Amino acid sequence: MSVSGARREQGAQGAQGARARALAVLHVRSRALAVALLPAAAAVILLAGGSTGHLPGPGWDLARRIVTPVAVLVLLLAAGVALVVARARPAVSPTVPIAEEAAPDLYRMVRDLADRLGVPAPSAIALTPDCDSWLEDRTHPAHAPPPPEDHDDVAHAGRSARRAPAAPVLVIGSPFLWWMRVAELRALLAPVVAGTGPSAHPDIAAARRFVQGLDAAVAVSSAPDRGPVFRAVLAGVGWVARLLLHGSRVHAAEMERGVAAAAAERAKAVDYGLRIVAQEQVGLAYAGWDRLLTRVALPAWRMGRWPARLNAGVVAALTELSRRDRLAEGFASRLGERPACDLLEEPGAVDEATSLLAARLFHGGPAEAGPDWSPVHWGDYPEEVAGRKWRTDAARLHRILDTLRVPLADEETQASDGPTLARVLTRLTAAPDPHPAPVPAVTAVAPDDDDPAGGTAHSAALAARLTAELAREEAAAAAVPAGPQSAAAPDPDPLRDDRALPLFPLQPPRTGRELLADHITAMVCCAAMDTVGAVPGLDWLDGPTLLVGGARATDLPPQVLTLIEDGDPSGLRSWLTRQGIRPEKPVRLA
Repeated sequence: MSVSGARREQGAQGAQGARARALAVLHVRSRALAVALLPAAAAVILLAGGSTGHLPGPGWDLARRIVTPVAVLVLLLAAGVALVVARARPAVSPTVPIAEEAAPDLYRMVRDLADRLGVPAPSAIALTPDCDSWLEDRTHPAHAPPPPEDHDDVAHAGRSARRAPAAPVLVIGSPFLWWMRVAELRALLAPVVAGTGPSAHPDIAAARRFVQGLDAAVAVSSAPDRGPVFRAVLAGVGWVARLLLHGSRVHAAEMERGVAAAAAERAKAVDYGLRIVAQEQVGLAYAGWDRLLTRVALPAWRMGRWPARLNAGVVAALTELSRRDRLAEGFASRLGERPACDLLEEPGAVDEATSLLAARLFHGGPAEAGPDWSPVHWGDYPEEVAGRKWRTDAARLHRILDTLRVPLADEETQASDGPTLARVLTRLTAAPDPHPAPVPAVTAVAPDDDDPAGGTAHSAALAARLTAELAREEAAAAAVPAGPQSAAAPDPDPLRDDRALPLFPLQPPRTGRELLADHITAMVCCAAMDTVGAVPGLDWLDGPTLLVGGARATDLPPQVLTLIEDGDPSGLRSWLTRQGIRPEKPVRLA
């Protein structure tokens, strides 16, 4: 047997195994239905036997009086469970829908790929702000597109709004479109699109709907905003749904493995060699995307700004990574080829939409721009994010020093009144207070996992107060409605089931020592900007950076850590002297 024949046979075995597992899942549903109907069948037999005189006597009469109410109760319970499962809305990944008129070339490429694979084409295309791609079933009635006047749906142009798509939706990771070339994206999507073939099998589709309905019913039964009676009823529904899920979990998992195996084998006939290169780009794209989110986007999100061109930024970040990393030298030459984002009619608008969704998923921002949640372009990032962040942090640090009654002027240098870096250095190197002020009680609910042995008493006190102050600010911000959409009813779009945000927080809460280091660094940067003309900058891999004389100040963090951990300012003072920064000069705060 040839290699291609062996692959086809292996793919056929995967498809057959998936169908067998789908039937096993459906058997669980059939057995549950049989159990629900069994008391009713017994009651019908008893009642029919009594009416025809075949089952006379007090014993049979007693059985009829017991079994009939039990049958009615079981039927009512089964009907309730079925109603909840049928009406519960399965979870749908938050995505940015792409209409066909907004990306005709992309739809054409996907349909051509489906034709080459011999499978149905996906019903629609959507983008996710993550480095992944998959098929998502949105055939549930709750996921039907909105009325025709709403143009935010993902259905084909001209398709009736009341018809749910039969084929699944193709979800593509947006970083792939901006970093990959067209041929690489087609090779990467081949095994994903090939999955529409097994998905079209009625048994597999029915099994998936059954499992999704059970999962949605469990979510409904766990909702906290219910009355006590309703909660008790839903608890029983949730117990039944969990029992059925437990019985079908293994079969459903094996069914999905079979579907994936069949799709992978089918896709090997299309662009198989190029797919190896595309997989290498996936790893690189993920590394650059992660650095861009955690180092560049996260500081902006914390300032109430969201970068409007995240996907364009990932190209810049990966290009910079290619320049720095010898192993990635060959990747820069790919930039001369046609990028996959050219398949979109308006890449900038799509990039902005996915950037806003990324801010929601990874940080929990509002769904729309507003006065306290506005977009920022990369050219404005240094001043509006980096510089503003440093001055805001410096102002917060001096407010805490004010509460500790730390004098503004240095007694030795007699600095002029005003917030100075010297004031911070003096505080962190002074002898411990014999009677320190108590830390505010709000720190009890804030993260404070610092090791007291790793810093001085003054740095530990400042770190605790910074943690408390930030916790207070975040609590106050959470209590204020974030934009006009918060006062409205819940988002009616069923494709935006993302109200429990952030779904994927990027980092754990910062420790007090990390906060203190950030605030001291911010104070140093403010002093550098106001005394020697330093400017804020943007590094695509490291985020906000200080440019002194046009060069990055890369040796500042170790000096700040030495000050915090040992109370030794000599290293930082020497650095300030080399740069010409005068710590006794007042700085401008936010």
